[in-house]
Amino acid sequence: MDFRFTPKEEALRKQFDEFYREEMKNAPPEWGTSFEAIYGSDECWEFHKQTARKLGARGWLSRPWPREYGGEDAPLIEQFIFSEVQGYHRGAGVDPLGVSVLAPSLLVSGNEEQKRQHLPPMARGERFWCQCWSEPGSGSDLASLSTRAVRQGDDYIVDGQKIWTTGAHRADWCNLLARTDPSQKRSRGLSFFLLDMKTPGITVCPIRSMEGSHMFNEVFFDNVRIPARNRVAEENQGWIASQMSSNFERSMINVFSFCKREMEELVEFCQETVIGGKSLAHNPFIRHRLAQLAIEVEAGRSFAYSVVWSQIRLGLVAAGPMAAAAKVMATELNQRLSYLGCQIMGLYGQVKESRWALLQGKFEKDYQLCVGLNMGGGTSEVMRNLVCSLGLGLPRSW
Repeated sequence: MDFRFTPKEEALRKQFDEFYREEMKNAPPEWGTSFEAIYGSDECWEFHKQTARKLGARGWLSRPWPREYGGEDAPLIEQFIFSEVQGYHRGAGVDPLGVSVLAPSLLVSGNEEQKRQHLPPMARGERFWCQCWSEPGSGSDLASLSTRAVRQGDDYIVDGQKIWTTGAHRADWCNLLARTDPSQKRSRGLSFFLLDMKTPGITVCPIRSMEGSHMFNEVFFDNVRIPARNRVAEENQGWIASQMSSNFERSMINVFSFCKREMEELVEFCQETVIGGKSLAHNPFIRHRLAQLAIEVEAGRSFAYSVVWSQIRLGLVAAGPMAAAAKVMATELNQRLSYLGCQIMGLYGQVKESRWALLQGKFEKDYQLCVGLNMGGGTSEVMRNLVCSLGLGLPRSW
């Protein structure tokens, strides 16, 4: 494996870095304190949208996509480099549920009309999405979902409830999984739909996080009418279509680079904070913990590089188990880093939105959010099962 980038790739990295270094100077004060700030603050959401349009004008949201849908037909590695820079700067403007999740599924499974209707607005940073998948009784076992979609002429009528829907109160559209054939078991009877969030019959109710922010929602569907042309792939084949996004770039490099930035700021804090005549950086226990996490950050970044290298050489599907492993490494590393930040800061690590809040109180918020990130997009347990079954060929445990 060769970690070196070409001169063209390094020039791109420099462009991405210069853009975000300047752009993030305009970010609202609470932007970098938590991922939830994107959806919970009107000011942060407006900044996110403005940045998305700037990225779209440069063609940076969709570089690997075909040109006819707003892309540049660029190599996958260029999107990887962009994601690494964006993560380090805590960069705004990338719709995680549209550009990063839905677009790959549409590129593989959508028909021509759907691609031309939805991909260019995403590429321009003009349309934002949420993902209505999980239900109160169907989280990791998503295939057991019960929301119904019944065909009625040229439409489907949808009734049911979704939960933990990130950004539903901000999104323009959602992608929806619903059961179209209850006689078929589990994933065989599911269909995949695209739905305008302004459609009558949709009710969005906020779910407040324990520290008061608003990122998650319940979404209720009461006799909601979806045109049949908005179904992606064949009826009852929605499970396969929805899973196509997992076969695209999933190295988690943005999370590893985000942790690198957090780590640098925590080290700087320890160097500048003096207790008993010595900086915290001289405390051997703290030095040991910081060194261990610094090693994990670099190991994680190297693993992310190996994931994208494998995707390029072996193919996206073959590298799937490595991407699952990267997800576990990244989110659990973020959890350990969040915990360590609060431990080093002591009681100050529990303070937020105050002049006494160290590092803007970000570790206090990270502490409360990080466990949820281990579950979102697939729990660590599910990801480990994928590594074992698909990567190592071990028998399933269920």
